[in-house]
Amino acid sequence: MADITVTILFFATLKDIAATRQLTLTLPEGATIEVVRQQVVVQVPKLQAALNSAIAAVNKEYVFAEHSIQDGDEIAFFPPVSGGSWPTVLHVAATAIDLNDLTAQIVTPATGAVALFSGYVRGETSKQEQIVQTAYLEYEAYTDMALEKMQQVATEIRQQWPLVQGIAIVQRIGTLQVSEPTVLIACAAGHRDQGCFEAARYGIDRLKQIVPVWKKEVQPNGTQWVEGTYRPTPNDTQP
Repeated sequence: MADITVTILFFATLKDIAATRQLTLTLPEGATIEVVRQQVVVQVPKLQAALNSAIAAVNKEYVFAEHSIQDGDEIAFFPPVSGGSWPTVLHVAATAIDLNDLTAQIVTPATGAVALFSGYVRGETSKQEQIVQTAYLEYEAYTDMALEKMQQVATEIRQQWPLVQGIAIVQRIGTLQVSEPTVLIACAAGHRDQGCFEAARYGIDRLKQIVPVWKKEVQPNGTQWVEGTYRPTPNDTQP
């Protein structure tokens, strides 16, 4: 099996500990990023603790432990970037949802794709081969708990799709007219194949399960609260 040669770059605290910004490593063909970490520690033992929590990127893209390294790759190790985490926007809103403004809040210079789901008030619903008319909806939320559970949904998204960047989750309350947006889930990523579609779908499904929001349908012949069927389990509580 042939050897491969890669360039290792260090940034911030790792650069200071290693006392160098760059080194060259020779590795066996098929080596993973985890093998690279091990070999870097052999070369620079003082880096062991810092490398355990360091983020890895190959050719300017984030990678994870089982990523296979190729000959000539540029591999960077660095701590979490300054400026904090990716943007997260969570609202229980009594005013109209501005889709453009909200998506703009989760877009960064690293963003190349945003998947957005928005629900709307239907004026007509087919039920048992009949068309049911809706004049408007009234939404109510247990606001403090709803915000806590929205944060839980965002956390679960990031755990399952770690390449997702910004997340927006917004739920309207109050009186909403036909064709008004009722809810928004938007997930940003560097590329469209990095989980933003799946994360947005998961977000709206999860919101419907655990975020305490209810709606009352106001129809020409009366009103009714719409209740779901999902009952939370211990797995739905925050750790």
